[in-house]
Amino acid sequence: MAPAPQQEQFITMAAQAIHPPSIILILVDDMGYGDVGCYRNGNNAANLAPTPNIDRLAAEGIRFTSYYSGAPICSPSRVALTTGMAAGLWNITSYLDNRKHNRTCEQANFLTASAPSVARTLRSAGYATAHFGKWHMGGGRDVMDAPGITEYGFDEYASTYESPDPDPLLTSTNWIWAKSDSIKRWNRTAYFVDKTLDFLKRHPGQPAYINLWPDDVHTPWVADESTLNEFPKGTEKPREFTAVLAELDKQVGRLMAGLKSLGTDQNTLVIFTSDNGALPTFGSRSGPYRGSKLSLYEGGIRMPFLVRYLAKTPKGQIDTRSILCATDLFPTFMSLAGQPITRPTYGENAAAAFEGKPFFRKTALFWEYGRNNESFRYPQGRDRSPNLAMRQGKWKLLVNDNGSGTELYDLSQDPLETDNVAEQQTRMTKQMQTNLLAWRAALPPLPTQPAESTSK
Repeated sequence: MAPAPQQEQFITMAAQAIHPPSIILILVDDMGYGDVGCYRNGNNAANLAPTPNIDRLAAEGIRFTSYYSGAPICSPSRVALTTGMAAGLWNITSYLDNRKHNRTCEQANFLTASAPSVARTLRSAGYATAHFGKWHMGGGRDVMDAPGITEYGFDEYASTYESPDPDPLLTSTNWIWAKSDSIKRWNRTAYFVDKTLDFLKRHPGQPAYINLWPDDVHTPWVADESTLNEFPKGTEKPREFTAVLAELDKQVGRLMAGLKSLGTDQNTLVIFTSDNGALPTFGSRSGPYRGSKLSLYEGGIRMPFLVRYLAKTPKGQIDTRSILCATDLFPTFMSLAGQPITRPTYGENAAAAFEGKPFFRKTALFWEYGRNNESFRYPQGRDRSPNLAMRQGKWKLLVNDNGSGTELYDLSQDPLETDNVAEQQTRMTKQMQTNLLAWRAALPPLPTQPAESTSK
């Protein structure tokens, strides 16, 4: 017998109550810890645009102060997010470029499609999946054999030049932008927000997982038509950065207004973060921290991280105790989707932290950046770090893979990494260095590439 109308209404409401959340992962390109207004203080706010819409995510959710990217540079950080594993396990160690560059960096040309993928796993759990924005995990330039974006579990996509499937509206030429692009450089984030909202509108009643990965605020900056005319290849001047940051903030506001208009904002988990640190770092774009993009000091890997999930997240909370990493997102998303975590991952399930309960991780965090001096020459000076790092509780160790240049910092007392206590804390230094070098030694070497791949 069919249920009565009142019963049907009750069943529908009950189903909505247990509906797993949609997830929108906003991954900004090269955004430093201090670029977001709510992470600044009076000493590091100079020359930076206000970010009221991004700050509203913090006011309506949780602001985490100790979240780490998977790497201090683009491609491996995105691989860590996608797979829940260290990017070195998939032979991605630096930004992906042409084949010659990739060989020099001792890395693969793309993330293999057989790697784990958070989108593929969530799709198998009933999610609609989409990728809108920068990809940079293979494809473009002279790498023509990279897997398509759908092979990683995405139903739809629109991407930029650095991908196997660039959107022709964004890439009228074989470069990152051009005057002839139908969607101009400064309108690109708006385009991706439109795509996101349209995708959600076309999947009512179905949870969605969306990568919203704008390529703001990566240099060079093209803020408007006059900037393009004056600087055809873009610029790295603070004025243009301010304009680009303001536009990004505006589009975050449009996204949130769109979610509310669709009636999906209560049960949509929105995460806002960055792939790696800022460069250049004028105006204290790294916040108070030492380092920048390309560095394993805090400024290169400690990122803004905001979580807004109105159905479960307390408002206006600041979490200073949880230590999170990009590799945690895969198992956390599975937990929030009500799915079992059936495979080993580098990350830990931090779902409790997304609901306002501090998360105390059980495992250490590891990073690498720099397989050889020819490929990894920057940054120079004080921000140039050793090429390996590890965080274990309050301790952070940095060392080169040959055992030289050991540095140990107590981040609870010295978050700015100014006082190297390796010689005073010899036992802790030895233990962490042994574990870190063993972790690095266990990463697979790059397989020999076919002659036709290495001759290009």
